[in-house]
Amino acid sequence: MVDPKPPQPAGGRGADLVPFKPPRPWLQKRIREIAKNTDNITWGSHAFDRSDERDITDTDALTILRTGQLDDQIEQGESLGEWKGKMTKVLRGRREAGVVVIVIKDAELFVKTVEWEDLR
Repeated sequence: MVDPKPPQPAGGRGADLVPFKPPRPWLQKRIREIAKNTDNITWGSHAFDRSDERDITDTDALTILRTGQLDDQIEQGESLGEWKGKMTKVLRGRREAGVVVIVIKDAELFVKTVEWEDLR
């Protein structure tokens, strides 16, 4: 069972709060859980364009979201309650692919782009 919310920073409410970044293992687990239901995933037009250009299918991207590894570069999204990261996984024998994804309010995923991690 996945925790419903990430660990919260100590302290009260107010202007002195420090932005909180969820731990990588927790966010990775949460992305995998959210991705189980495709209704929770929105695909950006850029992701569709790059998917066609780079020959990374939506099935590949779903596999990466459901079983891949989240890298350490977690960033706060543009809006409150959003976290951006990249899930990666080796596909097709040797090539590693990545999916840049934004977690929205701990309940939805927005796929920003897909890419090969190795340049060919």
